[in-house]
Parts: sequence; structure tokens; C-alpha cells
Amino acid sequence: MEEAHEMPEAEVMTPEQPAELGLHPRAGRRVGQVRRSGSARALPDSRHTATPELVARLLHGLSDPTRVRILELLIREGELHVSALVERLGQPQGRISAHLGCLRTCGWVTVRREGKFAYYRVVDERVPLLLALAKDLAADHAAGVLGCPLA
Repeated sequence: MEEAHEMPEAEVMTPEQPAELGLHPRAGRRVGQVRRSGSARALPDSRHTATPELVARLLHGLSDPTRVRILELLIREGELHVSALVERLGQPQGRISAHLGCLRTCGWVTVRREGKFAYYRVVDERVPLLLALAKDLAADHAAGVLGCPLA
């Protein structure tokens, strides 16, 4: 009989913290480890803990294909203004702006205003790792994901 181990509650890192979190198996680290000088350390203290409800809300920000496409474009091309996203995605400006608002509120992107233009970029260097991991998982489990009645 296996002994039950209590899992420590995960903590949320703020985008300002430069620590690198290994989310992708190819990153060479286990999930939840932060690499600094070759050693794994605990995540820094934060005002919020990453409860299952909070994680679900964060991931819900990726539940629309347009938001995923926006993040992919920003990762690939860097900072872009709204009209560039509208042009590349072929969707109305109002719809793109609504999706950007969602991504901004959830902390996926940040905005910089210059004159009449709003430039968006990915806020956290871990976002590309998370999307790469999600794509790998989706590809590996496509039949199940497509057949899921809740997705």
C-alpha cells in the first residue's frame, strides 16, 4: 500500500518576477521547479495561491481559437498593434479588441500606447512554453479532445 503524500499548494508568480518556470518537458526541468544557478528552488511568495479554480479561469482565457491565434502571432512576430492583428487574422477590429481585452485582463498580454496606436505583446516569457506544451498534448490526445462532450 502506497503512503499518501500531501502536495504543497502551488503559488502564482507575477509577470514581473524573472524566474524561469519549466513547463515543457523539453525544457529539461520538472513542472514546478525554478532553475537558478542550476538548482531547483521553491516559487516566491505571492498574494494568491494557484487553486484549481484560479488555474481553470486562467486557462479559460485560451478557450477561444482566436485568442490562441493572437498569442501565436505575438509570440512569432513580437509587439503588434490592433490593426496588424486585424489584418493578419481577417476578423473585425471590434472582435479582435474584445479578445485582446480578455487576454489583457487575464494577464496573457500587455499594452503600450503610442499616439493613437495600442501595441500588444506577450507579458510573460513562459507563455510560449505553455502554448508549446498545450499543442503537444492536443496533438497526442486529439481523438479524446475532439470527442470530449465538455470541451
